[in-house]
Amino acid sequence: MIGIPELLMLSIFVVPVLTVIVVSVVLLVAMLRRLRRQSREHGYPTLKAYLRAAPRTDAEKRDATDLALKGLVICLLGLILPPLLVVGLFPLFYGARKVAYASMGLGLADDAIR
Repeated sequence: MIGIPELLMLSIFVVPVLTVIVVSVVLLVAMLRRLRRQSREHGYPTLKAYLRAAPRTDAEKRDATDLALKGLVICLLGLILPPLLVVGLFPLFYGARKVAYASMGLGLADDAIR
């Protein structure tokens, strides 16, 4: 039989862990929905095509920079709450990659093809 001290100890450890997991999943779903909406707004057929393409317009460059900075902040929060580190790596990688492509002028090669 579980007594009051055991229930209290269980709630002290289980509730924070479940909260971190739920917050991480909600954050990831919200980020993916926002990225899908942005990909449609910029005229890409899929989210994958949007994330792989070099930014063509200033709005896309701002979105890429915003994505990289959000990923960096989430990764820094991941130093405190480790599950957030995994969530933060996704936007940090794709955002930084798009910013690097834009800074190297690789968007010009994509414009010539289209």
